[in-house]
Amino acid sequence: MANRIVEVTFDRIPETVEEFCALPQASLTNEFDVAALTVLALCVYPVNREQSLTMLDVLKGPKPLTESEKQFIRDRFMDSDYVPRSYFKGATPDNDYKVEAPFVVAVEENPYTYADEGYAKLYLTSGGADSPRYVQLRHAKDGKWYLWEQYILVGIRAPESTNPWG
Repeated sequence: MANRIVEVTFDRIPETVEEFCALPQASLTNEFDVAALTVLALCVYPVNREQSLTMLDVLKGPKPLTESEKQFIRDRFMDSDYVPRSYFKGATPDNDYKVEAPFVVAVEENPYTYADEGYAKLYLTSGGADSPRYVQLRHAKDGKWYLWEQYILVGIRAPESTNPWG
């Protein structure tokens, strides 16, 4: 079975939870959309932490972010704010991970994506990493997919503009 890649496109990055919840992908009925929405919610963090965390809570559904998860996110943003943007198609160290709309997130499944019943492990490619990172989602009784864990806020190559050696 070949890996399937689904591209999820957003016209803009929402500024508020209301805008986030109004997105067509926010029905949470498609696991690929939920994975891409995770990137979108994390992109809001450098601009508005509270809105970003609330967006993530929407994605987490019946299991909101724990204090340790919030601390983990806060720690990842202490040194850089570009990691979530690196998951947009075309974002690379050369362009400082800055791309224009539309914002496209490629979400990949593989033969092991649904290995654990009721869960999906989907992979996202960062323009600054050599291997994909993943999010794990949980399928609930209400038919929706919720963010269970995310492993996308990990180190990647720094933007070219921060390289003092040129």
